Amino acid sequence: MKLNLKKPLVFFDLETTGTNVASDRIVEIALVKIMPDGSIHTRPEKPGKEHRFLINPEQDIPLETSMIHGIYPEDVKDAPTFKDVADKLFKFIHDCDLGGFNSNRFDIPLLAEEFLRAGIDFSVEGRNLIDAQVIFHMMEQRTLGAGYKFYCGKSLDDAHEALPDTMATYEIFEAQIERYANTTFKDKSGAESTPIVNDMDKIHEFCQRTNNVDLLGRIVYNDNKIPVFNFGKYKGQSVKDVLDRDPGYYGWMMQGDFPLYTKKVLSDIKNGKVL
Repeated sequence: MKLNLKKPLVFFDLETTGTNVASDRIVEIALVKIMPDGSIHTRPEKPGKEHRFLINPEQDIPLETSMIHGIYPEDVKDAPTFKDVADKLFKFIHDCDLGGFNSNRFDIPLLAEEFLRAGIDFSVEGRNLIDAQVIFHMMEQRTLGAGYKFYCGKSLDDAHEALPDTMATYEIFEAQIERYANTTFKDKSGAESTPIVNDMDKIHEFCQRTNNVDLLGRIVYNDNKIPVFNFGKYKGQSVKDVLDRDPGYYGWMMQGDFPLYTKKVLSDIKNGKVL
């Protein structure tokens, strides 16, 4: 089926040194761009080049992690760093919605960290974020391999390789749109809706399980659309009010082990760029 797209939709998958968004690094990225006319682009570069990048993370890859995705230090020792390919990747996803599997909780936050470290002011503002895992877990509650079998009737033989995982995610998402076109969903409050429609704006809304201001939900919007802290001693309190009466809290967060994107959002709120 053809997706109803207002702008290109880039599905991507990362393999990394670990699962800590603030400190781990990308070792492989694969991207597939679906255009509004239905055509698929897999190459951020000119034809003939790879549609996936191995990336030197500039840090060790733990053996247990390499055993999962099959990428070892010797595989990436001569690969470009993320900073080397950042401009190319940024141009490829410019003005695109983003999609993946568990991407809202991991891949997009970690990608944002890498861009910010490379000096590129990456933002998700104005982008729809499509997470096929959220739809899958909310509607069926299974894993990527099971989802591929369930929705597409196929076995995912190359799981934990970035490109097969990315293409499988794209196929799952198409199948989800068809399967749940007229399915009623009941949320925790009992409200019923039919959220799975061929409209990326609506899918984006359904994929947002929390009303985050930053990517990991350290800061969220409350019911009055005011950014509030979602952790610690000031949980539930207005970020702006807290920073006004306790300026040291800003310095503590900016020097702490928080993701760069969280710090960017905090600075934006402090400087009046986020309401």
